Amino acid sequence: MVGRNIRYLRNLKNLSQDALATALEISRARLVTYENERNEPSIDVLISISDYFVISLDALIKGNLMKSNPGAMMKVGKNRTLFPVIIDAEGRDLIEMIPEKATAGYLRGYSDPEYIENLQRMQLPFLPVGKHRAFPIKGDSMPPLNEGSFVIARYVESLEDIHDGNTYVLLTRDDGIVYKRVYNDVKNNAALMLHSDNKYYPPYAVKAEDVLELWEYTCAINTNPYKPEELNMDSILSMMRDLKIELERVKK
Repeated sequence: MVGRNIRYLRNLKNLSQDALATALEISRARLVTYENERNEPSIDVLISISDYFVISLDALIKGNLMKSNPGAMMKVGKNRTLFPVIIDAEGRDLIEMIPEKATAGYLRGYSDPEYIENLQRMQLPFLPVGKHRAFPIKGDSMPPLNEGSFVIARYVESLEDIHDGNTYVLLTRDDGIVYKRVYNDVKNNAALMLHSDNKYYPPYAVKAEDVLELWEYTCAINTNPYKPEELNMDSILSMMRDLKIELERVKK
């Protein structure tokens, strides 16, 4: 798969094998063995290819780039490519929905163009600029959102862009998709601190290196009615705090 992806990217940019080999500082013969899948590139060469084409390593290694639409790829960050970015007939971005029963599959397929292309999609008006995706909520750790609700979140390029105390959807190596209030502790402990709004659940740390994706809360779709016990003072204060944050963003 890697060899075919390298050949596909080279042809996409109308590069000769000599030109790409020169750019990567390897011999043409060596490049030919990669493209013909007679040899596997070393990690250093893979990183060079990833940098040169501005595409993520996981997409280069695991994805089938020939099934993607090159014109619909979106660059976010130095070396991360979300694709495909699906648009409607009027050129508006569509939001991919991660189904509740397929959250485990997202951990395996988040960088696979074919997996993303097969997700259901929807539209929402008045979203801020950026790439959005819809994630299902599980459990009761983040009231007043009920299990089965969806959080619409905007992709965040870097952990440096975290606003302490805001809520985020994280894709982590060990826990898959989680939705928490996040505090950045990367400088001190190379980790993020995740807090639940339900104080029954204690905060915990996630190593920064284990965070595969980060999405900042934009809005939520609650598919179930609130229960009377959920409309307590803590829940109301939480809703008011989130509303204040959203209003501040609008003002800015």
